[in-house]
Amino acid sequence: MSFDKNLKRFVRLFQNPQAFTKAWGALCEAAGSPQLQIPAEYTFLLQSLRFCGPCASNSLNILVLGNIVAPNSIEEWSQCGVEYWLCFYRVDGLTISGTGKIDGHGSAWWSYVNETCPRPRALYLHECNNLELRGLTHLNSQRNHIAIHQCNHVSISDLHIIAPKTSPNTDGIDLSSSSQINISHSFIGTGDDCIAIKGGTSHIYITDVTCGPGHGISVGSLGDDQDNRVKEVYVQHCTLNSTQNGVRIKTIQGGSGYARVISFKDVTFIDSKNPIIIDQHYVDKHISQISEVNVSGVTYSGLQGTSIDEIAINLNCSSIGCEGIVMEEVNITSSVPGKKTYSYCKNAKGKSISTVPDVPCLSG
Repeated sequence: MSFDKNLKRFVRLFQNPQAFTKAWGALCEAAGSPQLQIPAEYTFLLQSLRFCGPCASNSLNILVLGNIVAPNSIEEWSQCGVEYWLCFYRVDGLTISGTGKIDGHGSAWWSYVNETCPRPRALYLHECNNLELRGLTHLNSQRNHIAIHQCNHVSISDLHIIAPKTSPNTDGIDLSSSSQINISHSFIGTGDDCIAIKGGTSHIYITDVTCGPGHGISVGSLGDDQDNRVKEVYVQHCTLNSTQNGVRIKTIQGGSGYARVISFKDVTFIDSKNPIIIDQHYVDKHISQISEVNVSGVTYSGLQGTSIDEIAINLNCSSIGCEGIVMEEVNITSSVPGKKTYSYCKNAKGKSISTVPDVPCLSG
């Protein structure tokens, strides 16, 4: 324990929110590189809590060796209407690491519909720059497991994020209005997008991530927020196993903005349903207009594996079209021995080299 004895005493009383809040206050006021430790022999039951900065130090460490759990039932939830379970706001230089677990006990929420009591995000990080998340296991979120909003310079590594494939909207990691994000060496298997890259994001690097079950690695959906711009996304050395989608770009009809300079390299698909898909007709709010979100400069290089659907490559672009699509050394075969795979292509322009299945609308 690198921090003072009083803080450790507070930690051991984390069965109530007041003690947790008091411990956070001591950490936030400390100079140097203070550390708050969640001991391995404890499980802490927490209601919705918000930890606010700015803090005295820009190098704070929360070491989670034990377990943090949410209430088991909605009836036990004391703050209905709060859209997060655990929130860190304006805390720069924060590191959350360890070998412990954060369990949202979300099963009670997955079939629950109540607009006055929306499902909360499990871990919400808002305006936290120079952030690091490392090593933890995140389980059964009520909604998104981890949401990153308006954060710059973020490192996420060695996480295990797990929920049943039937759990709705339990995205692994959601990114919005953030830049310079590195996600690496992690396993994500949930009921929705493993990683969702939403509006206002740029310079996203995703490496050595295994995904499945889930809806794959998605850019979007774009078109339903004020900032619908995504640029410079680099995904490489990832594996998508039994996912509903593989690598996906999805835009809302009637929206505006762009998705540009996006690279998928050396990705492996194992029995994915839609390994490669651009969907500019993705309808989230039943908008009937033509999409105005521009998709351009998308490269697929060294992608290979198997598809459980015969349409392995689906470029379903709107009338404004997708431009600068490049496919090179792509080989996606059927999960069924002897069965062929095909492509679907509408309003897409670009080039294709050594691609299976063939994509006729892209020039050779």
